[in-house]
Amino acid sequence: MKLDEKPAKDRFLMHGPVTDGGTIMTPDRVALWWIFLDQITDSDWETLEAVVSEDERIRSERFHFDRDRQVYIAAHAMCRGLLSYCMGGDPQSWRFSVEDHGKPELISPADGPRMRVNISHTRGLAAVALTVDHDIGVDVEWLQRNAETDKLAQRVFAARECRTLAAAPQARKLETFLSFWTLKEAYVKAIGKGLSQPLDAFSFDLDTLRIDFEDRLVDDPAKWHFERYAPGPEHLMALAINHPEPARLTIDAMAAPLDYLRGAGA
Repeated sequence: MKLDEKPAKDRFLMHGPVTDGGTIMTPDRVALWWIFLDQITDSDWETLEAVVSEDERIRSERFHFDRDRQVYIAAHAMCRGLLSYCMGGDPQSWRFSVEDHGKPELISPADGPRMRVNISHTRGLAAVALTVDHDIGVDVEWLQRNAETDKLAQRVFAARECRTLAAAPQARKLETFLSFWTLKEAYVKAIGKGLSQPLDAFSFDLDTLRIDFEDRLVDDPAKWHFERYAPGPEHLMALAINHPEPARLTIDAMAAPLDYLRGAGA
């Protein structure tokens, strides 16, 4: 759920799925889904594998650990399911190209809107975010890890972020570090620059979720909107959207409906 709100009950994304090939997505709407691996039953995996493309299945086999292969399958099956949920059509029909710096880009139908999608996965959790036209990024991270947060922050964070982290209680060091990290990764994924974008060239305020740039000519903070979520006790998630009027945005965030994904792969 979003960090500053209570969980919504019986929430149904954007009035339900489209079945006639039409669209309910607009440039002012964002759809965000996540899925926990421990909620996927053994019988679901065959169904989810039927949703992904052959190339995605082949790539999934390159992972050494089953947990990594499974979260990759879950993320890409959910991505295809969300696209069909919002846009109609067969989940396997969606095609992707690889842009500069390796960012996958959805090949939108010639007669349809330009859909923008981004995927993230970590141990136990996958997420996907979808909108129209605008740059979008999502990042999820697992909280149950060991990390020398202060040392790592000194290498990659901006000075004011390092000060915030240094002042955080020891019990909240990792949470604070990953709060910054997810926001930064979401932004970097949205702009599509990957590791070529220095993480200390911009900074966040965790209270306002405002982004600031060391070089003010690089980007405009007023055109970015960020959200933070805690989908479960072991994970953090951040969302980044570039939009000319962020106040107009509606963000529909929810756990992926497994019943729909089961049907998509049937």
